[in-house]
Amino acid sequence: MADSIPLNPVRKNSKKIAYYNAARSARYQSEDETSSLDEMPLMMSEEGFENEESDYHTLPRARLSQRRRGLGWFLCGGWKVLCGSCCDCIFHFCRRKKELKARTVWLGCPEKCEEKHPKNAIKNQKYNIFTFMPGVLYQQFKFFLNLYFLVVACSQFVPSLKIGFLYTYWAPLGFVLAVTMMREAVDEMRRYRRDKEMNSQLYGKLTVRGKVQVKSSDIQVGDLIIVEKNQRIPADMIFLRTSEKTGSCFIRTDQLDGETDWKLKVAVACTQRLPSLGDLFSINAYVYAQRPQLDIHSFEGNFTREDCDPAIHESLSIDNTLWASTVVASGTVIGVVIYTGKETRSVLNTSQSKNKVGLLDLELNRLTKALFLAQVVLSVVMVALQGFLGPWFRNLFRFVVLFSYIIPISLRVNLDMGKSAYGWMIMKDENIPGTVVRTSTIPEELGRLVYLLTDKTGTLTQNEMIFKRLHLGTVSYGTDTMDEIQNHIIQSYAQPSGGGGNSNCGTSGSGSGSGSAPSCGKAQQPSAPKVRKSVSSRIHEAVKAIALCHNVTPVYESRAGANGETEAAEADQDYSDDNRTYQASSPDEVALVRWTESVGLTLVNRDLTSLQLKTPSGQILTYFILQIFPFTSESKRMGIIVREEATGEITFYMKGADVAMASIVQYNDWLEEECGNMAREGLRTLVVAKKSLSEEQYQDFESRYTHAKLSLHDRALKVCAVVESLEREMELLCLTGVEDQLQADVRPTLELLRNAGIKIWMLTGDKLETATCIAKSSHLVSRSQDIHVFKPVSNRSEAHLELNAFRRKHDCALVISGDSLEVCLRYYEHEFVELACQCPAVVCCRCSPTQKAQIVRLLQQHTNNRTCAIGDGGNDVSMIQAADCGIGIEGKEGKQASLAADFSITQFKHIGRLLMVHGRNSYKRSAALGQFVMHRGMIISTMQAVFSSIFYFASVPLYQGFLMVGYATIYTMFPVFSLVLDQDVKPDMALLYPELYKDLTKGRSLSFKTFLIWVLISVYQGGILMYGALLLFESEFVHVVAISFTALVLTELLMVALTVRTWHWLMVVAEFFSLGCYLASLAFLNEYFDLGFITTKAFLWKVSAITVVSCLPLYIIKYLKRKFSPPSYSKLSS
Repeated sequence: MADSIPLNPVRKNSKKIAYYNAARSARYQSEDETSSLDEMPLMMSEEGFENEESDYHTLPRARLSQRRRGLGWFLCGGWKVLCGSCCDCIFHFCRRKKELKARTVWLGCPEKCEEKHPKNAIKNQKYNIFTFMPGVLYQQFKFFLNLYFLVVACSQFVPSLKIGFLYTYWAPLGFVLAVTMMREAVDEMRRYRRDKEMNSQLYGKLTVRGKVQVKSSDIQVGDLIIVEKNQRIPADMIFLRTSEKTGSCFIRTDQLDGETDWKLKVAVACTQRLPSLGDLFSINAYVYAQRPQLDIHSFEGNFTREDCDPAIHESLSIDNTLWASTVVASGTVIGVVIYTGKETRSVLNTSQSKNKVGLLDLELNRLTKALFLAQVVLSVVMVALQGFLGPWFRNLFRFVVLFSYIIPISLRVNLDMGKSAYGWMIMKDENIPGTVVRTSTIPEELGRLVYLLTDKTGTLTQNEMIFKRLHLGTVSYGTDTMDEIQNHIIQSYAQPSGGGGNSNCGTSGSGSGSGSAPSCGKAQQPSAPKVRKSVSSRIHEAVKAIALCHNVTPVYESRAGANGETEAAEADQDYSDDNRTYQASSPDEVALVRWTESVGLTLVNRDLTSLQLKTPSGQILTYFILQIFPFTSESKRMGIIVREEATGEITFYMKGADVAMASIVQYNDWLEEECGNMAREGLRTLVVAKKSLSEEQYQDFESRYTHAKLSLHDRALKVCAVVESLEREMELLCLTGVEDQLQADVRPTLELLRNAGIKIWMLTGDKLETATCIAKSSHLVSRSQDIHVFKPVSNRSEAHLELNAFRRKHDCALVISGDSLEVCLRYYEHEFVELACQCPAVVCCRCSPTQKAQIVRLLQQHTNNRTCAIGDGGNDVSMIQAADCGIGIEGKEGKQASLAADFSITQFKHIGRLLMVHGRNSYKRSAALGQFVMHRGMIISTMQAVFSSIFYFASVPLYQGFLMVGYATIYTMFPVFSLVLDQDVKPDMALLYPELYKDLTKGRSLSFKTFLIWVLISVYQGGILMYGALLLFESEFVHVVAISFTALVLTELLMVALTVRTWHWLMVVAEFFSLGCYLASLAFLNEYFDLGFITTKAFLWKVSAITVVSCLPLYIIKYLKRKFSPPSYSKLSS
């Protein structure tokens, strides 16, 4: 791939190359073994390392040559760089952030805090009462177009520069500013009300005097806060107590991490054991918490109680935390606040939204600068032809004002109204119901996209898991043979003896002594019992392991009545199947437990210390939970140690990804092959294993594990090392396959987008294996396409070697983890992005919310192409806000992504029509509308230039007062604005031939080429109209005005008809309505027109002749072009 691209170490801040070169040796001096890489380009072959240093600079975009910074550089834009650098330094100095530190928080004693912590207030407002007016005006006048109109309007207060009436300049500008300010004020008021509502929510606060009500914004670090069921957690807290007898509760985290499954949180054991709430103030205890950080999936801290001998120390982990913006799903919780406001996890992971500006607006802004330059040049020519007589500088400015219509202010008005019309059309489209346009300023961006960055869970998939396959090594069971497994389970537990016998059977190994053999009544032949016994035993062990090794909790809805919670705690009441739902941190877990229920082994109850299974015969088996090791992205596995109540046997169960489990389980010859087969079917695989432990083995492990958990330094490494001491030579039980169902029509939609030239990147927080499975099953990566899985890298030399390996691959999809991506971007940012952009598809897994946004910004900086991000969860908000165009899906993960996005849809498949049809139409229409409005201004400026040049270069306006206002509004506005109804291709054709979309990304509908064509048309028509009127006028000057102005209005109406590609009945109405308004207004324009003259035949034929000469050649050219060089879309429509 890209053999011509040498990979060079990235130089960040390329504008500061001198600084980089000076600091380069210092930057890498800690990496002695890799320091030589600075002088070594990453080459395709080994001999490439022997090439000269000049090879370093063969890539133009990566070339870093020392720029000469002289006077020429300063005048040609260097002053902008210097000013920008100074402003950045001042800004960062004023806004420098306080260093975040670890803290000790005393329970219920905010006054003991050593440092001042931020206020716990939510603030999403952009402005306050003092900054609103300056802020809005700055946002408007930072664009050249608006600033130009302001200067011209202000010049009319100077008597010597005054050309016309003040209202002709200030009314349009005032209208635009008023509409903008009203819109911003409404949005700001909505944000203020939302913030006030959130900040005013009342919570119970425990004090020495009892419970008091406190506002969310008044909560401080160290406060003891009570949060009721279904109430939002206001700040980051450590979970101290709960009303649930189990000492745990569930929380909903969909607005934090995008996952719909409930999370189980555990109260600190020391405080949960206290007899009453008031005892929290009778103890002397504190929490040591690490410094605030981005990672929402980890936490390290300690709880210490000092008023007892010896002091009680308890380690705190992520299971003891309650992060802000999550919701309590069960019971009432009490926690101590450790982080507030800007230091909470949810705020740290939220990026500030930016004011998005469309590419078309930027292009029009550049064109208006070109027009302004032409206007100044024309004014200088006029003054020069005068001979610079008298106060020539004043005359120059008068000419600039006189030609100001060359940049019409109606351009902004028309485009803004057009954008609103496009938004209305999108929301009214019956083919994409429920679509909402939340940012009406960028609909054209939908037609210019090159990169689509999509979330996986809930966006491409439904997040609904279905168990599909169980493989035991020698035999495999699919959906059509699950009844055989059910029969085996029924036989395994169908013993006449009591619960003890069942339990014995349940824990016996696959080798000997299984009590299920006698129950096999059909086993008549001598050899059959041995085979039956082996298969039945293995199935039984596998199903039991799946039913025990998980973090799933069965939840039962409370019965109606005052004592509903008491009833829910009763066993007879709880175990009704129709009242049970499962909650877990992963939908895979729920799918596995539901499957064990379907084959006869049902999880009926679980608390922190035990879980209970119900057999097919209705008996209850109890297992005590001794330890549980949750799944992490590093370990890629989870484990549990249980003790069976009936026999006292201790068993360690573990399940995880095949890459993690392959080295843990005993030798086998089928696991790798079967994992590959399931992955090719798009199934998510889990390997299940077990290991029996003696009492002595477990006690030794427990002491080492407890000691490691209390460590303050390198706790995670020490805990991992202790757990790994158990993970040796485990017995392989089975391999499971679970399918994550795709959203409706995902495959054809992705194919449509690929054919349209859009490159699709999938960014997900899920594990690598799952992401790869979904990429294949959704056809994001075609079955015949190779996949390059980027190996985990942790330092610069590893990244160097892996990038070299990646370069040798051709036309393959890339799969990379977030950690490896971070290392690559640290050292080889440009090279990595350059290579990744050439891949047909890229999958980034284990991405944090901030990493997703970082990838979006990288693509914007390195490719200068338009990006679109689509997601459905709160974890996608940063990515959606960073992209040029953000699309949110209203899904199971809540509405946070939908509310933060520019466009909201209900299903992923709707994105095809949104881009191919509405994106195309919005861009094409705005391009035509913008150029036509500029043409309308240029033609009248051309006529003014001709008029002034003939009448001794006098700076006198050709049309005054109402004629200029009427020309830009009632006479031509409706036909010109009706271009927003035009379309070049029917919607069905745009969807059938998505390749048409590729032309839009090249920006050919609005370019300097098309702009120059419109300039030539304007100059030609303006010259014909003015010279024709001067040639044909008779005695009075007023006849020139009447003839030229009438011909001008008719020419504009005919030019609209020439521009239209598909007629709409409203276009016809607009044409005749505008013509009727003009004819009707002639009766009231006696101040400007001679009414007697305009009713004569001479007036009619002169106007008709001039209009025909100005328009007929253009109609002929258009006909010839359509006949001999038709555009691609016209070939399809014909």
